[in-house]
Amino acid sequence: MMICRIIALVVVACSVAGCASAPSPGELDRRAIAVMQSSFRDQGIAKVDRLHQDLGQQACSGASPPPADTVKRIEAEALASIRWPAGGRYLGDWREGEKLAQNGRGMTWTDASASPKDNGASCYNCHQIDKKEISFGTIGPSLWNYGKQHGVKDPTDPASAAIVQYTWGKLWNSKAYAACSNMPRFGHMGLLDENQLRHLMALLLDPASPVNQ
Repeated sequence: MMICRIIALVVVACSVAGCASAPSPGELDRRAIAVMQSSFRDQGIAKVDRLHQDLGQQACSGASPPPADTVKRIEAEALASIRWPAGGRYLGDWREGEKLAQNGRGMTWTDASASPKDNGASCYNCHQIDKKEISFGTIGPSLWNYGKQHGVKDPTDPASAAIVQYTWGKLWNSKAYAACSNMPRFGHMGLLDENQLRHLMALLLDPASPVNQ
């Protein structure tokens, strides 16, 4: 990741300069952070505080995977952070969910606002969702027939509760289920609001959604 590359550059620079001894890992981290902080500035809605890393980001930015106890801590804290939908209402309108999935706008310095209403979900950047799409990302797994493959015939049926809750949790804070997940933490980071998440849930789980045809 970015910090790893910056640390590598710091090491090379130190070697070229003829350093007497290699800097410690802590010193490399300090120098890398200093380089990053000096290279960015507040611009529009994009603030330098975006460089601040939480535990999961720090642990997963290293050259090696985090140790098992750290993974458990990251996932436990992420799971505890999930805010479940008001009134237990998980699904919205899949049509609105499709619009969000297609929308890649939001959170850039040129945007007027960081409000969720101005953001898209950018789902197609990482996933295949609809067989009709000819262009989609492959960083994440295909979500085609997501609900059908998980046996969801009626999302309100108690028999489907586990996968419905898992899907909401994954959208809210993906690190609850994979400590080093690259998936945006839509709810946790305030990228999307509850209604928007309901619409995405419907796109994935509503039997009437084209995803499940």
